[in-house]
Amino acid sequence: MSAPEVSADARVDAAAIVGEGSSIAAFAVVHADVEIGERCVIEEAAVLGKRPRLRAGSSAGGKTAGKLVIDSAATVCCGAVVYAGARVGTGVIIGDQAQVRERAVIGANSVVGRGSAIDFDAHVGERVLMQTGVYVTAGTVVEDDVFIGPGAITTNDDTMGRHPRGEPPQGTVLRRACRIGGGAVIVPGIEIGEEAFVAAGAVVTRDVPARAVVMGVPGQVVREVPDQDLLERWR
Repeated sequence: MSAPEVSADARVDAAAIVGEGSSIAAFAVVHADVEIGERCVIEEAAVLGKRPRLRAGSSAGGKTAGKLVIDSAATVCCGAVVYAGARVGTGVIIGDQAQVRERAVIGANSVVGRGSAIDFDAHVGERVLMQTGVYVTAGTVVEDDVFIGPGAITTNDDTMGRHPRGEPPQGTVLRRACRIGGGAVIVPGIEIGEEAFVAAGAVVTRDVPARAVVMGVPGQVVREVPDQDLLERWR
């Protein structure tokens, strides 16, 4: 396999590891404690291994960031920022101007859409399709094969910053193969069941059962996802 191709205009720390067959484009920045696997593509002006800057008392504090690991055949697109301590799986695509925070994990073959943000300590499974402008809040769990439409938002603090110091965030849980429509809002601590369907613009204020279809503000269960719409029929 060929040696990595690094643009003369890129800045790659001498301590960073870049795998064979990978390419790093102009004006990309790769900090120390970054490990890039084989056949990865790092596009123009991407920043890898950024260290977090936190306000005093931030709930993101108290843990070390650690090493950023990007597995083989992943792509980090133009202007994206991936923080120290994150883990990016094989074949992942991180879209232009997206942000992946410290200790976040993204499973193999998932896509993070343009301008989307994955907050600290979030865990995204494999084959997740995340569209433009999605926000995955801190502590959220997104299981395999989930679809998240453009502009969908998860939240983790129903006090809006007035919770007791040290109280952990209440991230959302999105179970396997559920689908979240564009512009949907999910309030803190909610679980969306396996194969559930949340319609565009819904505001989800209570747990959603597996295979339920939820619409409206506040979201209400209106029917069940039919057998012909289950993921196994669309593999």
